[in-house]
Amino acid sequence: MELLGNNRKKSTKGGDSLNWLSRAALLLVIIGALNWLLVGLFQWDLVTALLGGETMRSASMLSRIVYTLVGLSGIYCLTFLFGDNKVGSE
Repeated sequence: MELLGNNRKKSTKGGDSLNWLSRAALLLVIIGALNWLLVGLFQWDLVTALLGGETMRSASMLSRIVYTLVGLSGIYCLTFLFGDNKVGSE
C-alpha cells in the first residue's frame, strides 16, 4: 500500500482506503450525529445521560429539524465506516 494525502492509503485492489485515524474520526462524528438525532427527535441527550448532566433539551422546531438532519447524515456515514471503504475507485 502506498501512502496518499488526506489520511488514505492506496489499496492494492484499486481505490483508496481509510486508515485508523480516519476511521476513528468518522466513528466520533457518527456518534455525535446519532446523539443529535436523539436530541432532534426526542429532545434527549445520550452523551449527557452517560457522562452526567441534564439530559432533556428544549429547542425550537427549526433546531430540532437541523439536529434530525445531522443525525440522519450520521446514519448515512455508517456506510463509509462499514462499507468497502473505497474512495475514488473506478
